[in-house]
Amino acid sequence: MTDPAPLIGRTHTRAVHTLSLDATGTRNALSAALVTELADALTDCGKDPDVRAVVLTHTGTTFCAGADLRDPPQPDALVALLRQIVELPRPVLARVTGHVRAGGLGLLAACDIAAASTDATFAFTEVRIGVAPAVISLPVIPRADPRALARYYLTGERFGPAEAVTLGLLTTAADDVDTALAPVLDGLRRSAPQALAETKRLLTARVLETFDRDAAELTALSARLFASPQAREGMTAFLERRDAAWVV
Repeated sequence: MTDPAPLIGRTHTRAVHTLSLDATGTRNALSAALVTELADALTDCGKDPDVRAVVLTHTGTTFCAGADLRDPPQPDALVALLRQIVELPRPVLARVTGHVRAGGLGLLAACDIAAASTDATFAFTEVRIGVAPAVISLPVIPRADPRALARYYLTGERFGPAEAVTLGLLTTAADDVDTALAPVLDGLRRSAPQALAETKRLLTARVLETFDRDAAELTALSARLFASPQAREGMTAFLERRDAAWVV
């Protein structure tokens, strides 16, 4: 029996290690397997002295569609992955040229710098399947403007990169993401590794306080909501491509 194809692509160029979500058949949804493989890749990056920065990107037209409803990760595994990105002693940059939904926005918020193309779209779709953006709130809420965030958390509406910048979920949006990221990566290559690690620690301290304070409560909330009758109806409706029973 052959080993399954890797879900995370890896390339390395001039001290920058690129990790690419590569499960296009599920629109790079956060399955248990993908979460485990991404966590292992990040661990390797954190231990490698030749890695100055990590770029998290994707293949296909979707950066991440959120949780894989057929093989979802355990809430505590997703918490651990998001915290790992925040705590990694290397800057992590998100490079997005497609769509980002639900849990994918948690990945985006956990990164230190995030850039997207001007045709990217975003949505917190959890409310439409009967759950809440519980676990991903750990990095999202400390990063985002609360008044602007309320609309998209509560409605599940799609929004564009300009709104994502205003919210605080994106650093920049550009027609050419690689051109926009080029001076950022050049700056990181010119920065001392120790200085980068300690400066990142300063910047992420408040985000980690949220993890310390709220992770257990939000993990329990996520598990409870996913086990609820409304979530079962919402997820079934999503998979069957129909409106949920509560839509009026």
